[in-house]
Amino acid sequence: MKAEIIAVGTELLLGQIVNSNAQYLSTQLAELGIHVYFHTVVGDNAGRLRETIQTSQNRSDLVILTGGLGPTRDDITKETVADILGKKQVIDQQALEKIESYFRHRQLPMSSNNRKQAEVIEGSRVFPNDYGMAPGMAVEEENRHYVLLPGPPSELKPMFEQYVRPYLQSLMPDSYTVFSRTLRFFGIGESRLDEKLSDLIQNQSNPTIAPLAKEYEVTIRLTARAASRDEANRMISGIEQEIRNRTGRFIYGQDDESLQQVVVRMLKERGKSVAVAESCTGGMIAEMITSVAGSSQVFPGSIVSYSNGIKQTALHIPEQVIRKYGAVSEQTARLMSENIRGIMDTEYGVSVTGVAGPDRQEEKEVGTVYIGLSNSENTRVFPLKLAGHRHAIRLQAAKYALYYLWQSMKEG
Repeated sequence: MKAEIIAVGTELLLGQIVNSNAQYLSTQLAELGIHVYFHTVVGDNAGRLRETIQTSQNRSDLVILTGGLGPTRDDITKETVADILGKKQVIDQQALEKIESYFRHRQLPMSSNNRKQAEVIEGSRVFPNDYGMAPGMAVEEENRHYVLLPGPPSELKPMFEQYVRPYLQSLMPDSYTVFSRTLRFFGIGESRLDEKLSDLIQNQSNPTIAPLAKEYEVTIRLTARAASRDEANRMISGIEQEIRNRTGRFIYGQDDESLQQVVVRMLKERGKSVAVAESCTGGMIAEMITSVAGSSQVFPGSIVSYSNGIKQTALHIPEQVIRKYGAVSEQTARLMSENIRGIMDTEYGVSVTGVAGPDRQEEKEVGTVYIGLSNSENTRVFPLKLAGHRHAIRLQAAKYALYYLWQSMKEG
């Protein structure tokens, strides 16, 4: 089945919102074994939308449209689709009762245009909207399937999971399942990873191997098609083991796990805690850790020592060390990690100091970063030469700090 996704909304073309629905739907359709060949964004214009849908009819078996199901005049998606297919619009009684109940419960007047949201294309399969008003729908015409979904992701995603996914599965001619697993890498670039796995990638068929670089990490998505989920899982496990044999030291997690989630989980499992002393990252590491629920069990706090004065007074870095070696130095990073561990009484201390840019500092190049990692046995300092703009350097430094902490716990 060949599919395409049409996002409707002038706000998308103006860049006022991001078309995250297309990314989500493409991922979900890939898991179902449905191939997406086109993404299109069209404004709230009936003529251009009509032209876009007619183009899709010549090339796709499944057309998914998002947005344009609301109550206002510029919400034209279902009217346009109905007109193209020569079908009428009718009131879905269940949707209308829900809308009326909403306004009645809140003691608000219901305007006539809200009734428009309860309209669906005649003969369509209606998908209830459990988190909004406008229902979704699917209609078939000449062996082509049209699926209309609301624009807000908070409505679209649960509707897809609850109602649209089973509908699409019922359309599949073969009895099979598509199962995926994502491996997450850090500390290795996409080109180097591709080099290590080039023979596996070149010879892939089923399972498939799809590398993707994102936010200074690399992921590999393994996807297998089989008669059952268990069989697909077995197929993936074999190729996954070979990948781990070659690149295992860089694999920190899988599926939706983030680096900080893995670090917090490992600290909990080991009954350990960590404190952080940050300079150039300005609290970014602390924010990443505290974004994980339950991190207070393993993270008592941090000190953002952006100035040399705070390094001296709050972290007790001797003035002569900064004067002799610089705030951006191996010596300063070492003392920062050791002292924060003592101040916070934790098993691990992590520090970051560096030059994020845009200008050189202490005669050191932009991208020069030192990460300190201290525990009761030893202290190590990792020098880095990072590239990119200011935010990129800060984000990479923060992730490297978590990565080195993860590696230390794994080795220990």
